[in-house]
Amino acid sequence: MGLAVVFSRCVHGSEALSIRVETHLSNGLPSCSLVGLPETAVRESRERVRSAIINSGFEFPQRRITINLAPGDVPKDGTRFDLAIAVSILAASNQVPAGMLEHNEFVAELALDGSLRTVRAGIATAVACTRAGRDLIVSSSSAGNACLVPDARIRAAGNLRDVAAHLGEVETLPLCQPGPPVGASPSLPDLADVYGQQQARRALELAASGGYNLLMIGPPGTGKSMLAARLSGILPPLNDDDALAVASLHSIAGLERDPQAWACRPFRSPHHSASPAAITGGGREPAPGEMSLAHLGVLFFDELPEFDRRALEALREPLEQRSVSISRASGRYVFPANFQFVAAMNPCPCGYLGDPSIGCQCTNQAIDRYRSRLSGPLVERIDLQVQVPRQTRDLLANTTGAESSDAVQRRVVHIRTLQLERQGVLNAALEGAALKLHCEMDAYARELLARSIEHFALSARGHHKILRVARTLADIDGHPRLSQAHLAEAIGYRLFDRGAQTATRP
Repeated sequence: MGLAVVFSRCVHGSEALSIRVETHLSNGLPSCSLVGLPETAVRESRERVRSAIINSGFEFPQRRITINLAPGDVPKDGTRFDLAIAVSILAASNQVPAGMLEHNEFVAELALDGSLRTVRAGIATAVACTRAGRDLIVSSSSAGNACLVPDARIRAAGNLRDVAAHLGEVETLPLCQPGPPVGASPSLPDLADVYGQQQARRALELAASGGYNLLMIGPPGTGKSMLAARLSGILPPLNDDDALAVASLHSIAGLERDPQAWACRPFRSPHHSASPAAITGGGREPAPGEMSLAHLGVLFFDELPEFDRRALEALREPLEQRSVSISRASGRYVFPANFQFVAAMNPCPCGYLGDPSIGCQCTNQAIDRYRSRLSGPLVERIDLQVQVPRQTRDLLANTTGAESSDAVQRRVVHIRTLQLERQGVLNAALEGAALKLHCEMDAYARELLARSIEHFALSARGHHKILRVARTLADIDGHPRLSQAHLAEAIGYRLFDRGAQTATRP
């Protein structure tokens, strides 16, 4: 034949782009050239493919071999093209028929003995392959996750000989038939484990109901991290499309979603030593960071002021745009990052400022330095700022009556459904004319808001966030209009706005 075209996929940002592996055999001194912007791992595939072909019982052509990975202006990295390159060489040298090549895509690494190995981005690849209407041939160890994609036609092979037998219609590779993904895992942390903290629990439910960002401030050991870990459990489960989008992003990062937790919203809690690139995403070939891995879920920063200032400032645009844009010399990469941001911090470096039981040992200058690590523009983007004080002994000893996550989740689902039916988006996403239309208020509420804007020197963003929070409070109470009580409670959640500080020295 002399020429063969085989289809594969490369990871580019959050997508799996189609790649044509074009192989041409010509007369001349034996050689193997690989073009099309291959990175080091791709260039090394020539040696892996040569050994795999020979050890699988085929002949490696002693001719001039030119392999082009098209389109040629997209960088290719990783070992995912090994199988496609081997198949294209076998087809170009007439060792396997070429009739089925256009109906299949090949993504797998080759071992020297011809066996197939797993590569990352299996779900993202299966999604793109399904849309293209082709079968996807992968290693047996990759098939399980790839089969979670609805309507995907996944064929698992153990080695190169199995793939050649399938293409020659000697022995067909069976389609994988996995069980359907199961719903949310029953092992999620339960809100019933948190005793007391009624204001913080209400703020958590409010955040879940309206899609708001939340900052909790209080001494060590008061339950801030426990509350944050339970937000995912009171959010509505992911629908099939959203669950697939989350799993696809995780597969690109080399992570696997547990099928038992397919509908669970992701909860990401990076350590405060994480670099800005780990938070936003990046690398030579950019991969999703913690923001994107928390897409449609929760991103939790414990000990918020201890994070690198650059990592904190990198949150500002994604909190507004719901995506992360990374520019490199090779192109611009956009990753979705529609997450709810939850953070916890102490009121001072020692953690006990305002605590009635333990005295604070920090100087005023140390407290000011600690708080100044959080910039005004970042804090302003956090809708709810609530104190989590130390609970009394009697309250902690009373372990009865705490509501479970299931009970709270039912209310959250009801409020979210109401918002989506009324305006098509959650209250946290209301903008412009829609914000004005759905945040109608009575005269008393309008007067209170006007006085608050003047007294606290609220910005336009802070003003709008108060309206959005008040709209959800009115939804919880079943009121069509915002009342003075709703505005007053919403204003109470703006602790960091000018004129309303966290605990200070007496």
